[in-house]
Parts: sequence; structure tokens; C-alpha cells
Amino acid sequence: MATQQELMTKKSPTGASPRQPHAPTERRGKRRCKITQLMRIRPSDPNKEHFEDLRGSVSVSRSGVFFQSSESGYEVGMRLFITMPYSNDPASMNREYLAEVVRRDLLPTGMFGIGIKILMEMGIQHSYNFGGAIPR
Repeated sequence: MATQQELMTKKSPTGASPRQPHAPTERRGKRRCKITQLMRIRPSDPNKEHFEDLRGSVSVSRSGVFFQSSESGYEVGMRLFITMPYSNDPASMNREYLAEVVRRDLLPTGMFGIGIKILMEMGIQHSYNFGGAIPR
């Protein structure tokens, strides 16, 4: 039976100190929310091979996004144009951002886990569609 002093000092009855499991240090500066939001992603560097990726986010913070992709063209340090939330609705007002890839993990599914840091907002992208030309 543990004595009152042992219980107050949180030592086990054998006198050994209880071991605390080592918790990894959280390096993120902002909290993350698990939000799925459709994004349009493309490289900003014209010298890189062009691709256009439509993906849903896995988690989002004020300054970053994590998503999964089958596109192998992502590299750490690569700059991207991100349109989010993305919609092809003609009346939608999509916001475009300049971002940088800060993480690229190969996932067990064969896809890539991509972490991006948002650097700046580029502006609102209008997707007006007035239809075809009307002959006179």
C-alpha cells in the first residue's frame, strides 16, 4: 500500500519515478482545422513542367494547407498558384494565393502528402462566362 507521502510526490511504491511518454514537439505556429475545400493548384514558375491539380484539402490553417495528390511534380521549395476555394461556377469569386511547398511525403497509398505555406494573396479571380458570341 502506498503511503500518503508517496502519493503526494507521485512516486510509485517502489520509489521509482513514473516515466512520461515522450511527446513530439509541435512545430506549427497556427492551429489546424480538418476542412475539405476544393483547390486548383498549378506551378508559378514557367520553366517548370506545367500541371493543373484539382484537390481537396485535408487540413487548413491561416498560413498553410496539407493535401494529398497523385501528381509527382511537386518539389520542396516549389512556388505554386493556389485558387481556393475553387469553383468553376461563372459567378464564383475565387481567391488566388502564391504558396510554397514546404513538405512532400510519400504515403503508403502511393500518393504524396503535400504541405504548402501561403506566402501572399494574389487577388480575386473572376470566372465570368458570358456564353458564345451572338451573331448579328
